[in-house]
Amino acid sequence: MGHKVHPKAFRLNTTTTWPSRWFARDERYKELLKQDVQIRKYLVNELKDAQVSTVNIERSRGALSVTISTGKPGLIIGHSGVGIEDLKKKVLKKFFFGQKVQFQLNVVEAPKASLEAAIVARQAVIDLERRLPFRRVLKSTVERVKKAGALGTKIMVSGRLGGAEIARREFVHWGKIPLTNLRADIDYARDTAHTTAGTIGVKVWVYRGDIFEQDRLSQYQPTTPTRNRNRQSPR
Repeated sequence: MGHKVHPKAFRLNTTTTWPSRWFARDERYKELLKQDVQIRKYLVNELKDAQVSTVNIERSRGALSVTISTGKPGLIIGHSGVGIEDLKKKVLKKFFFGQKVQFQLNVVEAPKASLEAAIVARQAVIDLERRLPFRRVLKSTVERVKKAGALGTKIMVSGRLGGAEIARREFVHWGKIPLTNLRADIDYARDTAHTTAGTIGVKVWVYRGDIFEQDRLSQYQPTTPTRNRNRQSPR
């Protein structure tokens, strides 16, 4: 029986970091964790066409910062920032109705969208839902990632492929995917395509090279506003 490990969870604090950055205890921890999952799911569903890669959430006392990494930032921001303001109002109304919270919503562009596993998986899902042959989708997806400069990739689809009665699994592999190397920068994502024959699962692995200690960025720099600790309390 195989024992599989999530590629991102396996490399936490080496090449990847947590998508949520805050600290809480006991019941408060459960509440904030559940809220993070709901916010992230809501934003991904609302911005299906915007090629969302990651949604990072940071919290401090009375402040919340959400940073969306996307391949199409202009689609989210809109003309003169109207789109991002509307999205901010929707999030506040759905999750913080009647509460006072300092909410900040940021949108950043993914440097190379074709090397982000979430964006690659979403594009494959769109092609499958357009009823394109799954083998053509696999080959075109691999070529797209290959041209973007990846060192290796693996695309897997599973389900009733081609409308077959029996579900099966197919994949295309190119290059190398060193899953046991902690230095390897491997991006992983999974998505689901809803077709007339049923749901088709899509999994994507993208190997973008090795990250050494001197090349690691400062991953834990907070962006949420903090209180002024130098201010003296009145006597």
